[in-house]
Amino acid sequence: ERRLHQQAQWFTEHLVRLGPTFIKIGQALGTRGDLLPLAYVKELATLQDQVPPFPTTEAYARIEAELGHTVQEAFAEIDAEPIAAASLGQVYRARMHTGEEVAVKVQRPNLRETLSFDIAILRRLINFMSRRPAFNENADWSGMLDEFAEIIFEEIDYVHEAHNAERFRDNFKEWRVVHVPRIHWSHTTTRVLTLDFIRGTKVVDLAGLKARRISAVKVNRLLIRTYLKQLLEDGFFHADPHPGNLLVMDDGRLAFFDFGMTGRITPRLQSQMIDAFFHVVARDTHGLAQDLINLNFLKPGVDPELVRPVVEGLFEHYLNLKLGDVNFKELTYDLADVMYEYPFRLPSHFTFIMRALMTLEGIGIITDPGFTFFETARPYAKELMLKREGKQFRRLLLDKLTGRDNEDGRIEWGKIWKLAKMAAKMYLDK
Repeated sequence: ERRLHQQAQWFTEHLVRLGPTFIKIGQALGTRGDLLPLAYVKELATLQDQVPPFPTTEAYARIEAELGHTVQEAFAEIDAEPIAAASLGQVYRARMHTGEEVAVKVQRPNLRETLSFDIAILRRLINFMSRRPAFNENADWSGMLDEFAEIIFEEIDYVHEAHNAERFRDNFKEWRVVHVPRIHWSHTTTRVLTLDFIRGTKVVDLAGLKARRISAVKVNRLLIRTYLKQLLEDGFFHADPHPGNLLVMDDGRLAFFDFGMTGRITPRLQSQMIDAFFHVVARDTHGLAQDLINLNFLKPGVDPELVRPVVEGLFEHYLNLKLGDVNFKELTYDLADVMYEYPFRLPSHFTFIMRALMTLEGIGIITDPGFTFFETARPYAKELMLKREGKQFRRLLLDKLTGRDNEDGRIEWGKIWKLAKMAAKMYLDK
């Protein structure tokens, strides 16, 4: 086990040295317990997207080429050094000629070419290795690379990111406690993004929050509420909620940044996720095992009954604990261990979800000593489920009255009664 841990450390360190493509691949693999041993998953989960900045002269040249003006014409002021740098770009503080303070995100030189070259090499390697039948036994590596390429090229399109930010802002327009910086479209292209500069305190800066008389516990609970809304109501979520992408403004509002990486969830998947959450709350191991099957965690062709006892055994341990003692990260790692040993796979749409939830739990543990994900999320998830079930109940009732129950005209009284009982119970529990 010690040797495996050392190998995982070596692997992670060398991914960083190989540059942006491999840093991003490493971060994606940090949730793939179905593909890698647990030691690798844990090590890759710590992979930070921090690299030295590129020269400001190159950044200024990129700004001028993209905006068609000199830096002095484009901005009244701009810092000589970046305030943040990552594998895909870096950020400068500037001031518009109209007086607004802005943040200017500039893409790394030759980034698209570098990514395309690295992905082409990886594709050739995968094609070569695919000649061995065992290579694709546990994963569709070619399909995964195609998916990664689609995601990474979306992430480096700053116009796409700006549209994501505006969609997120629109989803939270009724929430006065959530803020998304305004995009300056006149100074935004596919490689340069300009948005309002926001001052604030990092969500994990407990001393800074205390000095501003802001409750870190309340901030964390607000963050959890926003994510449940994103995941279970909007179907559109910020997929990279690390502390560098979140700020608490002096008036207590929670500001979100960096919408290059977002995820989307279908209504059907939302419904299945809510079912799984409440099977945890209800300590229903059989229901949870069925949830994994419904969510396509099994590889094609595998008989669900063969692995059901394994899944039920895993969840039995956690469901014997108090809900407040269930650690989402530990549960994820134990599930990853099972997925590596048995014929499971992580559906592609769950990669971002798992990563986001693990990051949120990490923030919660820092900001709230009594934090547990499931206990904190339960009241807000109940509200969302009541809203969802209420809509479904009204729809079923309307269909009954109008004769649109189903093709054979049968009325689903059992389902209507079940929804009514569930809604009543949740209302009384509030």
